Amino acid sequence: MFEDLKPHLVELRKRLTISAVSLFVMFMIMFYFHEPLLTWMVAPLNQALIDVGRVSALAANGMVTTSQVGGAFFVALRVAFFAAILGALPIILSQIWLFVAPGLYDNEKKMLLPFVFGGTIMFAIGVAFAYYVVTPFGFDFLITFGSFKFTPLINIEDYVGFFTKIMFGFGIAFELPVFAYFLALIGLITDKTLTSFFKYAIVLIFIVSALLTPPDVLTQLLMAFPLILLYGLSIIIVKFVNPAPKDEEDDEEENDATDEEEEDEQAK
Repeated sequence: MFEDLKPHLVELRKRLTISAVSLFVMFMIMFYFHEPLLTWMVAPLNQALIDVGRVSALAANGMVTTSQVGGAFFVALRVAFFAAILGALPIILSQIWLFVAPGLYDNEKKMLLPFVFGGTIMFAIGVAFAYYVVTPFGFDFLITFGSFKFTPLINIEDYVGFFTKIMFGFGIAFELPVFAYFLALIGLITDKTLTSFFKYAIVLIFIVSALLTPPDVLTQLLMAFPLILLYGLSIIIVKFVNPAPKDEEDDEEENDATDEEEEDEQAK
């Protein structure tokens, strides 16, 4: 059994090595630019503080603090790592596809570029949505709440962790249509599969939103509602790529009709 798995393990090691090297190279590049990247990351917080009548978040009056001796250095590392993942994402996605590709048909193997570009673009859209829509509302709400009693002294380590969690959460969430497309392409799901699972998907979406976002209701709702729309978009995409067989749909309709008749008889 191990001999059968050995080629796959060798291939997996190769793909992981390429992904790790690309991530490391991108990390070194991004670390050099960590200051402008940090300025970009703090901009929504800066604006939120200004909106509630506070001074600039980057002003030297202690609004943004650090609780560690090497806090600035560790923040720079986290900022660079976050940016490195974004920069290395196309290579990482391509390695995932190349690992899976040997088990696909020839026509499916040609979908490497759409998978890489589609996954990268949707992740970028998710990050942009989080940055330009979610964080302004979220930070305004969280900072404004209680600001008449307390002066916010924000820890930069906590803020960077808070920010990156939101960005990654929305980036991953917006990959849903891409993965639905390729699962449909290889025949694992149909539009009927997604439609019948919809009521359970709603519950899972709110659970995922709670896990991928900070613990405030506003941010969770701002993730959950777009995810529900993306799930609906995924159903439409899958319907074009791998629609359910007509006879299967007819059987489902007949079963629904039978269930309704039985319910009517029981009601009588």
